[in-house]
Amino acid sequence: MLKLEFTAWSGITLTNSEIPQPQRMTKHKILNGLLDIYDDWKKQLDQLGQPYYMKIWLLEPRFSQSQVVCAIGDSIDYYKNIFFEPETGKNLNFAYYGQIKNRLHNYNWDCRLDEDHYSSNEVGDPELYATRQEYEETKIWFEKLLKKKHRTHNSNAVELYSYKRGYVWVGGQ
Repeated sequence: MLKLEFTAWSGITLTNSEIPQPQRMTKHKILNGLLDIYDDWKKQLDQLGQPYYMKIWLLEPRFSQSQVVCAIGDSIDYYKNIFFEPETGKNLNFAYYGQIKNRLHNYNWDCRLDEDHYSSNEVGDPELYATRQEYEETKIWFEKLLKKKHRTHNSNAVELYSYKRGYVWVGGQ
């Protein structure tokens, strides 16, 4: 599996502040780079003569987490099914991307949900924490989280809670 993302916007801040998402020209340059990478990788993967999964994932509003993802072999099915398909999706707003919209039209785009996922055993055992207070604070945080709107499903006998953060447009040729 190959994966390319832009870590300049996904780092941890020392002040616990939120790092702003790239805007305008920076966003267009990143998107152009993702399209270039996709095109270059596609040429090389087509020469392999074996099945592969390769898509561009454009996330909104978390654009800084957009990436090109490629998988070969056993990982293909996982990546094909990684995002939940909403009953009613949105269309990618090509006009929003200005001059790059013509390039985007060369790809097929599907709308999926960008979600954060938590499991029923997210909090874990009290022994895993440095203090009992830290454990109790985490428990309270998780109980508050469960009160928010989410989608519930099971995976490997664990209940999963998925919280919508936005949309991801999955694009490829």
